[in-house]
Amino acid sequence: MNRLNYVLTITAFICTTSIAAFSQGTKVNVVGVADPMKAGIEGAIDFKLTPISHATAVFTWSDKTFYIDPVGGKDAFAGQKAPDIILLTDIHGDHLSAETLTAINTPDTKIIAPQAVVDQLPEDLKLKVIVLKNEETTKQLGFEIIGVPMYNLREEAKQFHTKGRGNGYVIENGGMRVYFSGDTEDIPEMRNLKNINKAFICMNLPYTMNVEKAAEAVLDFAPKEVYPYHYRGQGGLSDVAKFKSLVNAGNPKIEVIQLDWYPGK
Repeated sequence: MNRLNYVLTITAFICTTSIAAFSQGTKVNVVGVADPMKAGIEGAIDFKLTPISHATAVFTWSDKTFYIDPVGGKDAFAGQKAPDIILLTDIHGDHLSAETLTAINTPDTKIIAPQAVVDQLPEDLKLKVIVLKNEETTKQLGFEIIGVPMYNLREEAKQFHTKGRGNGYVIENGGMRVYFSGDTEDIPEMRNLKNINKAFICMNLPYTMNVEKAAEAVLDFAPKEVYPYHYRGQGGLSDVAKFKSLVNAGNPKIEVIQLDWYPGK
């Protein structure tokens, strides 16, 4: 069966099933078939993210479970699947907890981190880590993972995040590209990103950047969706509503999605 006939068959099956179910009063959910040309061929893309807190999240994608910057101890991940891949961005305590890593990783978990993070880990964890530098790529469990620079630009903030120490990440699978900024300002490497479907962008002073600079950077690389995260700074929570208004005023095609990264706040 050629590609066109396959797609027509799949589409006809979905429509026929939906009509039959509707006539019987049954609710039908077709999950992950946003692009019928990919359904059953490359596999429908299924990406779901659960914010844990601040910089920490769990996301599932193509039956794999990722943890990014897991902190907060084992209890913070109660009810979550064990991680297939853990991504670590930096050495600070809101991104790195050796105690949490020890509690949640499994013998099969792949841990990816820059060298500065590895240097902070106990010996048993160091042996597990795949070291990834800025601009390097590793392929793990069917995913291409790229280390993206993350650093400060303002003179008064350069001591917080020096260039080359930490990683943001672009993760790619099935033609979809997801970006996590890590702790950074609106650096050229962010502004020059291409073809990003989902971007998770930090914005908190004095450690990263303000909402205006975050919005400017997002408008430059124009992801399809952008999620503010890591937005608690010395003055409290950043004005993510303002960030959304700035992005949408500059490009209404970019969808700004607000998740609850600070439960109880």
